[in-house]
Amino acid sequence: MLSEKSARTVRATLPVVGAAIGEITGSFYDRLFAAHPELLRDLFNRGNQADGSQRQALAGSIAAFATALVEHPDRRPDAMLARIAHKHASLGIAPEQYRVVHTHLFAAIVEVLGEAVTPEVAAAWDEVYWLMANALIAVEARLYEESGTRGERRPYTVAARTAETDDVTTFLLRPADGGPVPAHRPGQYVSVQVELPDGARQIRQYSLSGQPDGGLRITVKRVAGDPAGEVSTHLHRHVGEGDTLLVGAPFGDVQLADGDRPLLLASAGIGCTPIIGMLTHLAGTGATRRVIAVHGDRRESAHAFRDDFARLVDELPGGEAHVWYERPEGEWPADRTGVVDLAGLDVPADAVAYLCGPLPFMRAVRAGLLAAGVPAADIHYEVFGPDLWLGRD
Repeated sequence: MLSEKSARTVRATLPVVGAAIGEITGSFYDRLFAAHPELLRDLFNRGNQADGSQRQALAGSIAAFATALVEHPDRRPDAMLARIAHKHASLGIAPEQYRVVHTHLFAAIVEVLGEAVTPEVAAAWDEVYWLMANALIAVEARLYEESGTRGERRPYTVAARTAETDDVTTFLLRPADGGPVPAHRPGQYVSVQVELPDGARQIRQYSLSGQPDGGLRITVKRVAGDPAGEVSTHLHRHVGEGDTLLVGAPFGDVQLADGDRPLLLASAGIGCTPIIGMLTHLAGTGATRRVIAVHGDRRESAHAFRDDFARLVDELPGGEAHVWYERPEGEWPADRTGVVDLAGLDVPADAVAYLCGPLPFMRAVRAGLLAAGVPAADIHYEVFGPDLWLGRD
């Protein structure tokens, strides 16, 4: 909780800081990478830096956290913190790195805001930063303890490689040392590190798309462009059966909850990967709860796991599948042509929902769920890349 004095200062300066936060985060990353180029090379996603999405996400998280502190001083935005902490743990972020960030972030604030940063303003925002940083450090310490790692990656051998569509490939991974696979929950992801031709050791997170015995299954869509698609393209072009990948322990705050409440599982495009993992788990454990599985895609041939989706839902006594294609390649019902629309579905108000796909898709589905009476707290979502939805619920 912010001190009373700092709360007043933050409330008064939030409009000014909020208006300049994009410029501040831009200056911050420029300073950080100038001082520590290895962080851009081997830790931060170069694609997200190039398109500005990481800067937007950082700006959004700082503004959302500060706003929460002054508007709801009696509670902490734990859901937001958990999402960030899981991402950090998958990358192996250490407590001392928060001091490095502090140094360059506050230098950026002074650079952008100049004389407006009085000692009182600096002290108040310093308090905001360390409240957020120390909360994240505590959550990350717990995650490291639970996983038995501190973000280290182990060698895994590619046991099999399967093409799902023209641009989507599944990799079955098994520990190279023959050791046990770490425990994981449906919906989680692992970090994969590859060495690129320029020597950079870039890391990406991929959702677990299944739970094979003694292994992990990830499914990767090849993304166009450089650096946006440098890792996915490398995996598609250069990694095959028998090759080795460095893989981290599973993390991710979006985890399928046990129980008997109805489920709404909604995905679009490559967002199907964690949803297929959830369906695999439900079918494998003989779940009898009602499961409404929804998917939207461009066309049939672009729908990764199309047959698996239908088979898994069919194996569930309470399962029902609803699929929309924007441009069907064959005969397809007119009311299922276009984008996903929940209006015609019987979604119970006590359902728990899990969403994954492009942000416009998830916003539309969330609106439909809220209209059906599903509480916002029961709507969970996974974002591939920086979370530009963070703090906006």
